[in-house]
Order: sequence, then structure tokens, then C-alpha cells
Amino acid sequence: MTGMKIQSLPLRRTCKQAAALLVAREDRALRLADTVALRLHLLACKACPQFENQLLTMRLAMGRWRNYAGETESPDTEGLQRPD
Repeated sequence: MTGMKIQSLPLRRTCKQAAALLVAREDRALRLADTVALRLHLLACKACPQFENQLLTMRLAMGRWRNYAGETESPDTEGLQRPD
């Protein structure tokens, strides 16, 4: 059996793939296999959970900004319209 390639596990993801899944999860529901693979990766990785927390923080901040932007007009937001 020399020369055989060892295939990677179907649920194994690299950090780059996990990051792409985290970003995609912001816009759409992930397939079950991707969800399971992402959870497994997040359990085994130190950096990717930090990236996940950063994404969640940005989502919360943007949600608060959207709610705040309509209350008062400031020089920074003058002329900007909220998306419908």
C-alpha cells in the first residue's frame, strides 16, 4: 500500500475554511455537515473562536448603530440614509 494518499476526514476544516463558514453563517444557514464541522473545529482551535467573537461583536455593534442612527443626526451621519 505504498504510495496511497491518506484522505482527510470529511468533517475536518482548516482555519481558512472555518473562517469562511463563520462569515457565510452571517448571511445564510449552513448545511448540517458544515455546521458540525465548524463546531468541531471551534472546539479544537484557539484562534477561530476569537474570530467568531469578533464577528459577533461587529454584528451587535452594527445593529446598535442602525438603531441609533435614526434617533439623532450628527455631523458624521448627516446625509446618510438608513437602508430600508
